[in-house]
Amino acid sequence: MSSWVPASRWGFAQGITHSFARLGNALAPPLMVALFAVTTWRMAFVILGAASLAWLAVWAWYFRDDPRSHPSISEADLRMLPPVRAGERPAVPWLRLARYIYPVTLVDFCYGWTVWLFLSWIPTFFLENYQLNLSQSAFFASGVLLAGLVGDTVGGLLSDRILKRTRSLLAARRSVIVGGLCGAFVFMIPVVLVHDLTTSAVCLSLAFFCAELVVAPIWAVPMDIAPRYAGTASGMMNFGFAVAGLVSPSSFGYLVDLTGSWVVPFTGSIVLLPIGAVLAAGLRPDRPLADAGL
Repeated sequence: MSSWVPASRWGFAQGITHSFARLGNALAPPLMVALFAVTTWRMAFVILGAASLAWLAVWAWYFRDDPRSHPSISEADLRMLPPVRAGERPAVPWLRLARYIYPVTLVDFCYGWTVWLFLSWIPTFFLENYQLNLSQSAFFASGVLLAGLVGDTVGGLLSDRILKRTRSLLAARRSVIVGGLCGAFVFMIPVVLVHDLTTSAVCLSLAFFCAELVVAPIWAVPMDIAPRYAGTASGMMNFGFAVAGLVSPSSFGYLVDLTGSWVVPFTGSIVLLPIGAVLAAGLRPDRPLADAGL
């Protein structure tokens, strides 16, 4: 992405990419319900797997690592892009890079804890907490997840707009991340205080929208810090999200089984979201690795 997109558009590029992931999340519940109505659950997995393989073939045929080698790109497009360092494979400064990226990793863990909760448990939450049937729970879950789709795109556009107006990476990245985490924190509170289907659906949608505002700027931060090692830096950051994916869904289910209540596991997000906001306030995307002095 650092090769294909101008730096001024990194927020939008990250946001729109992740918004399509959320579109898939939102479409999956009703799609699976529809497939279950006409075939077995095993065949539903086969159908989705075949569709994924077909898309993989199209992507492998069309995509190029180097924009200059793509047959559809124009000279005007190339002039907008960063220069490509032909044949250069610099050695990754692993320790220095890790020490500079780990604050972003911690923020990504706090964000990821809540997102994995939404991706793993929201359909079941509506199904069991409000005694809905499968179709109804899929409908409400899709509505919540679609709010994340909007949040992804808006977060990217907002970050780029702030960068254009202020020329400050601190304002463009930190303010959107902190605001998104704080907004998600605020809208998660009514979910645990009020047992009402409409209130829960609206507040969960707003909470997920705010949480997903974080995606574009937090993925842009590793590119800001280490554009020459953007892939490695992004992987280090996303380690936090991956650890959250290991811990959050299982902990959530365990606490629901243990307490018989959905309040306690939701409280974990209410605690971690403001912690993530505080940590995000200390991020320094304006200090690239070469100037870090580490």
